[in-house]
This record gives sequence, structure tokens and C-alpha cells, in this order.
Amino acid sequence: MVGIRLSIAALCLLLVAPPAWGANILGLFTSHSQSHLILHMSMIKTLAESGHNVTVVSMVQPTVMHKDIHLIVIPMPEEQEKALDNQMKEMAGQKNSVFNTMTRLLSGMGIMIESQLDLLSHPRFQRIYETKFDLMFIGYFINDFQLGVAAKLKVPVIFAWMQAPMTVIDDLIGNPKEISYVPIMGTALGPGERMGFFKRAQNFGMDLMIRSLFLVFKARSTSYYERQFGNEPKDFPTLEEMQRNISLVFTHSHLVSEGFIRPLVPGCVEIGGIQIKEQPDSLPEDIAQFLEGAKHGGILLSLGSNIKSTAVKPELVQSMFKVLSGLKQRVIWKWEDLDNTPGKSANILYKKWLPQDDILAHPNIKLFITHAGKGGITEARYHAVPMVALPIFGDQPTNAATMQKSGYGLTLDLLQLNEENFKAHIEEVLGNEKYALAISRFSQLYRDRPVTAKQSVVYWTEYVLRHKGAPHLQSPAVHMTTVAYNNLDVYAALSAVLITALFLTWLVVKWICRKLCGKSKKEKKVKKH
Repeated sequence: MVGIRLSIAALCLLLVAPPAWGANILGLFTSHSQSHLILHMSMIKTLAESGHNVTVVSMVQPTVMHKDIHLIVIPMPEEQEKALDNQMKEMAGQKNSVFNTMTRLLSGMGIMIESQLDLLSHPRFQRIYETKFDLMFIGYFINDFQLGVAAKLKVPVIFAWMQAPMTVIDDLIGNPKEISYVPIMGTALGPGERMGFFKRAQNFGMDLMIRSLFLVFKARSTSYYERQFGNEPKDFPTLEEMQRNISLVFTHSHLVSEGFIRPLVPGCVEIGGIQIKEQPDSLPEDIAQFLEGAKHGGILLSLGSNIKSTAVKPELVQSMFKVLSGLKQRVIWKWEDLDNTPGKSANILYKKWLPQDDILAHPNIKLFITHAGKGGITEARYHAVPMVALPIFGDQPTNAATMQKSGYGLTLDLLQLNEENFKAHIEEVLGNEKYALAISRFSQLYRDRPVTAKQSVVYWTEYVLRHKGAPHLQSPAVHMTTVAYNNLDVYAALSAVLITALFLTWLVVKWICRKLCGKSKKEKKVKKH
């Protein structure tokens, strides 16, 4: 009798429990940036842990991996690698605006885009088409021409974007373009700050500039798409058709972390902090011992993965070393060339690569000296570590300015760095508890969400898989022309009606005036006569 009951209970559990299934998912993450790849691979790792079969194509070896991810690395040719390194070195030695960075992507750094096209013709990549996939991820970096891969595989697409939504992402999914209060890249706002007239004018100009540049990128993407997929059958979708059928965009942002609140359509899912572990991994033994013995606390210094430390001007590096070697705190410094370090000091540990998130989670870390990349800023906010930012290019100056306006630390122009101001910034952030308190309060806000970033990734990915795409979540704005979206035709029609009405009114008034004047003259003549 007991056995029968157990059998019935087991059968009920089987009927109630959802079936275990694993979809075949392709991740195309071809941006030549380790910092981008960390975010994308953290997202993909979550899906692998959930039982999905994942294949990833990248150009660099990822630092985040999972045993069930099938990895295909197709490296950039050596000549292109050297050219890109030279471009990065140039950028580290000069002041870079958003406009300057974007225009470089059209010229010298264009290899970052063109190499993503070349990869599609590589024999190892061509074998991708022999596999049946259910879904494809694209790590977006001005590479929407890769949507042709999804068209050939006949699968829905999810875009992964490394920041908060910007102009090009808004256009892809129909996010409202609220430039009167949503800052474009290059315009920094603190929590609750409102844009006055001049900032709104600056924001408007920045929006026009970025839209103009992306028109050029769009033309290039279209030509790349036609070059790569031009020989497909006649019913093969155009790039524009593919752009209008993206199921979702995962953005590495969080509703309160950008310094402003803005509306997002359902097709935009925020997964900010996806790379942050719920429980940090154990640190390598040398780093763990170094931090455990830091009686006065520790400092982490990293300028990211795109700019090598050796690309920074030697005189700036020496100024940094002199200040850091004189501190009572212990310093972990990300430095790629361990045979040629800035100098030897008992309180400095140089490491070629760092488990940044795990180090920032250590209770002895009191300060993060950062280039203000999105990933590092996010991890420092989550772990409540105040910062000194040394931004170099791209979104970094805006991230740094927003961080400072929020009260989480200070920013310093890298090219203006000297011993005096670098030391003053460090001592101010370490010595004034207002920075630690401000970022600690924000950390509580950042962690307080109904579901984790990982849960969001799994749910919405499987949602797209279940429904074989998500066209029902698309905003109608995606399928509207610029004229229709902005009601320009309605305004034109109303203006025409108003002008016509005013013109007719003017004619009637003129006619009445003539009649009255004519009658008055006639009466005067009669009286005179």
C-alpha cells in the first residue's frame, strides 16, 4: 500500500514539474574587447548552468567559462592586432571626446568592425551552419550585419549591449527618445539632477552628432551585409528587415544606476551586474595573503583590458608609482608586462590579470582606482567600494563624471595627473567617509530588485525560446518611419489647415474692409454732392 502511494506521488510530481530541456544557443561575441566578453560570457554561463547547450564564437580567449560551453576562438590576424594596439596606445596618450572615439571607429579603429566581417568567412565559422540552433545572441558592437547569420540559421535573435540603452539601441527596439531628460553619451547627470537649458541644448547636439555618425555606420553595415549575404536566395531578408525583428535586447544597466530614470519598452531587459557572483570565488593564494596582511586596507588599480598599462605615458606611470609606493595601504596593480614594472615596493603587488569582482568583494579593499569602464564601475558600486577614476576614452569620461556627481568618488584627467593631484584625490576619498557612505547606500539600492540579473537572463531567454521569437513585445515605433513616429505629417497637415484658415480669414477681412471703405467713400461723395 505504501509503495502504491509513493508511486502515485512520484507520478504527480512528474506531471507537475516542468520538463527538463536544453536548447541549442549560439553566442556570437566578436568584439575585440575582453571587458565586453566578460559581460557576455557571464550571461551565457548562466544559460549553460541552466542546462542549455551553448556554442560561443569569439576573437579572444574568454576569462569567464563553463565546462558545458563549446568555444570557438577565431583570433584577429596578427597585423590587425598590432594596428589595433597602436591605436589604443595613441588614445592613451591624448584627450578623447565621444566624437573623437566614434570617428576613430570609421578610420584607424575600423578594423574592430571589419575583422568581425572577416570572421564570418573563416572556414571554422562556416561550419556553424551545419548545426541546428534554436536561438542566437549577438554581442552588439556596430556589427548588426551579423544578423545575416541568424537569417541563414532561421532563428530568433537577442542583442547583448554593454551599457545602458543609447541612440542605436533605442532605434532597434523603439525606446522613447526622451532627450529632454535622458542624457546621451557625453552628458553626465547625478541622481535626481535635471537638465537646464544649456545641458538640454548640449544633449540635443550630441544626439544629432551620434545619429549622423550612425547613418555612416548604417551605410557600412548595409554594404557589409550585401557583401557577405548578397548571393543568398531572393527571399533572403534584408538587413533592415532583420533589424526590425530583434526579439529582445539585454542591456548591462540597472534602473537606478545611470543617474536618471527613463522609460523602456518590454523588449529591453536590464541585466546590470550579471558578471557579479552571489558568492565570490576564493582569491589566488598570493592575492589572498597580500590582502589579509593589509592592516590599513588595500587599493585595487586597474585601467581595464583594452588599454595596456604600458601604453600610458612613462612619466605618468612614474608619478603614480611614487604616490602609491608611499602609501600605508597595500596596492594590487594590474600590469601586463611583469618583467618591466614601474618599480619595486613592498606594498605593491603587480598582476597580469586579476579576478576583479572577487577582489572588490574583499572587505579589506578600501579604494578602486579605475579607468571607469562600465564593468568596473558596476562592480565597485555593488561592493560599495569608493573610486578614483582615470578615464581615457569612449563612455569612460561620462561614467566617471556620473560617478563623481553621485558622490561615490572623484575623477581625474589621466593626462593631467601628477604626484600632487593624484595623492590629493586618493587621500580625499580614503580620508572622507562621505564617499564610502554614499556608495554604501547605493549598493543597497542596487541589490534590492525583485529578481536577480541571472534570473532575468534565464527567464527571458527561455521566453523567446518558448515562443520562437517575441514579435508581440515589439514597440510599433520599430516599424514606423521618422516622419510618422514624430507626427511630422500630422503637424504638417495641421499647419496647412491653420495657414489656410488664416489666409481665408485674411481674405474675408480684407474684402469686408474694402466694402466698408468703399461704402464710406460713397456716402461721403453723396453728402458732398
